[in-house]
Amino acid sequence: MSTAALRRAYTGPALFSFGFRPFFLFGSAWAAIAVPVWVWSFLGGSAAIAHRDWHVHEMLFGFLAAVVAGFLTTAVPNWTGRMPVIGAPLAGLVALWLAGRVAMLTQYWIGPLAAVIDSAFLLAFAGVIWREILAGKNWRNLPVCGLVSLLAVGNILFHLDTALRGTGVGERVALAAITVLITLIGGRITPSFTRNWMKQRRIAPEPGAHGLADKAALALTGVGALAWIFAPEHVATGAALAAAGAANLVRLARWRGWATAREPLLWILHVGYAWLGVGLLLLGLSRLDPTLVARTAGVHALTAGAVGVMTLAVMSRATRGHTARPLTADNATVAVYLAINAAALLRVAAPFLPEQQAPLLVASAALWTAAFAGFAVSYAPMLAFRRPLTA
Repeated sequence: MSTAALRRAYTGPALFSFGFRPFFLFGSAWAAIAVPVWVWSFLGGSAAIAHRDWHVHEMLFGFLAAVVAGFLTTAVPNWTGRMPVIGAPLAGLVALWLAGRVAMLTQYWIGPLAAVIDSAFLLAFAGVIWREILAGKNWRNLPVCGLVSLLAVGNILFHLDTALRGTGVGERVALAAITVLITLIGGRITPSFTRNWMKQRRIAPEPGAHGLADKAALALTGVGALAWIFAPEHVATGAALAAAGAANLVRLARWRGWATAREPLLWILHVGYAWLGVGLLLLGLSRLDPTLVARTAGVHALTAGAVGVMTLAVMSRATRGHTARPLTADNATVAVYLAINAAALLRVAAPFLPEQQAPLLVASAALWTAAFAGFAVSYAPMLAFRRPLTA
């Protein structure tokens, strides 16, 4: 049976018929919940529940890990032609992810056990991806396996950070892995979807073919990411990150995103990739001249900007495509896109306006929550239920 036939033969709950369904739903809901909890703690709530490290961890290894899992458990079977992870195995992965969220909320009381429980999900998920890619002999996507493994290692290092004398290496490993993953996967789907859309409408010229500019952007991003992991304070790292940011913006320009202005489901991918280039550039400049750009500006251009925008872009498009909905954005989806970009802009602007930093952070958090809660609410019927008659 083909991958599609196996999925059609599945008769269990719709929520576990595709990897994207539970992980996009629960991941977006968690993104909408975790940020207000962190802001509450930041403004004087209980640091035992939500401190700065908890916030960073749950954004990288909670919310983001769920979206990556949803995307890859859906995409990998199409890449390899192997049986998809659905039904009970998928429910088991989701249960591991949920257990991690509970463990991290209760870590003050359960101690080191929280790290053990939380680490299980990404280790199991990485194992699944390696098994499928290797068994399917899908050598082209071996880098994806490596990046997922790097995310799992980053999580373990994050939990060991106290023993590592507070170096923050786990956080950098995770953000480096996801930056390269966006460069790799975003660099495939954005020009591909744009080219197909332009062909259907006979719009020319189409996005430039994969070439030297793309290879240079990937290589520079990899070099910059590695340098940031091992030598975050070195001036050469700043130069490498700034060069990677500029290369990715040049790469983006070749995809002619302005031609997609009529379709939000497409232009949001270009905007998300633009945040990647801007984030790398700002992060590099923060090392070259810390008085000009604060490090947090670059970090949040990558997290609130590139991660926030690209996850919503991919989740909305994948959900609509895999549930046989029209590949066009409705009003609710456009509102989500506008909210997440506004959230990112305010978060990046905050370090440049120290006197207004607190209200900007609160406003950014409110917009972030509105974006992900808006996605969770408006897309929940598509994610949790089969489409009547046709899906």
